[in-house]
Amino acid sequence: MTPQHRAPKRYGRRVFLGLAGLAAVPTATVAVLQARAGEIPAGAAPATPSATPSGTPPAGGKPRAVTRSGGGPVPYRAGRSMLGAYLDLSGLSPAAALDLRRRQLGRDPRIVHVFYAWTDTLPRSLGWLPDDAYPMISWRGTDHAAVLRGDHDALIARNARQIKRFGRPVLLRWGWEMNGDWYAWSGAKNGDDPAGYVKVWMRLRSIFADQRADNVSWVWSPNWNDSPAAKWNVKAHYYPGDELVDWVGVSGYNLHREAPATLFQGIHDAYGARKPIMITEIGSVDRGGSTKADWITRAATWVEQHPAVGAVVWFDTDTHPGYHEKWRIDTDAKSLAAFRAMARDPHFGG
Repeated sequence: MTPQHRAPKRYGRRVFLGLAGLAAVPTATVAVLQARAGEIPAGAAPATPSATPSGTPPAGGKPRAVTRSGGGPVPYRAGRSMLGAYLDLSGLSPAAALDLRRRQLGRDPRIVHVFYAWTDTLPRSLGWLPDDAYPMISWRGTDHAAVLRGDHDALIARNARQIKRFGRPVLLRWGWEMNGDWYAWSGAKNGDDPAGYVKVWMRLRSIFADQRADNVSWVWSPNWNDSPAAKWNVKAHYYPGDELVDWVGVSGYNLHREAPATLFQGIHDAYGARKPIMITEIGSVDRGGSTKADWITRAATWVEQHPAVGAVVWFDTDTHPGYHEKWRIDTDAKSLAAFRAMARDPHFGG
């Protein structure tokens, strides 16, 4: 959510060489790399990053059919939304925090969100993870040039092997909120050049494919608005292409009385016809009375009205540095009741 929260350490309790000069690599080579990753047939033209959505007709051609794909190893279910959480509660271990929410809501989260630094060793297991929950690993990035030079290939390969050993499907959210100016992997921190982000994404995918880490669903997750609001810094410029993304995510918080549609409609309209949408970070400040409870209800209603949204991952914590606001869902009885109603709604039983 903020640079303070993404401190360069793990928040637990809280190929193929040659992509370095990808801009100069022949498209045939890129196609082979993508084919090795199981994304497109060898010899087919690779997707190229563009501000034009995939459903747009090519020049002089007919419109291409758009189809929402299945989300990879973590499947999308039409008309259902998995309800998950980043859960970090002061004074409680992950297992104890999950137990508290289980008693309050009558269920476990379907997605459990954890954060890791770029240089961390990613987990091969999480002992407290509920049996039917998917882990979502938000993995920090680093500067683009170092990755594209191959400086981190061994680290990437090691972590690919770790995830492969997890033994269940894993959501991997690498380099989130890249369209903001607060992270080392953002375009703004890398010469105002979104293309570098796309090249890094392709390199990661290629190395993971080389390690046969095929239990990963790749989550591409920009911030809801672009910062800076410049022509070069729009979400679509960071998009690696439909073939290389399983879920399209988005971060959005009710900080200044934003409506759910303000935060999420844009990403839904741009990608929801062909990709499952995941609200990867969501929360609301409390302005007194029933304001927080009312917003939770509004957000749940918006999600139900947009069937492309296959997952919602709440930012359920009171340990966020630099914020007096307690993001946890039980800051008052009305907010907890509103969240409980959402958790028990069949739509969120995905």
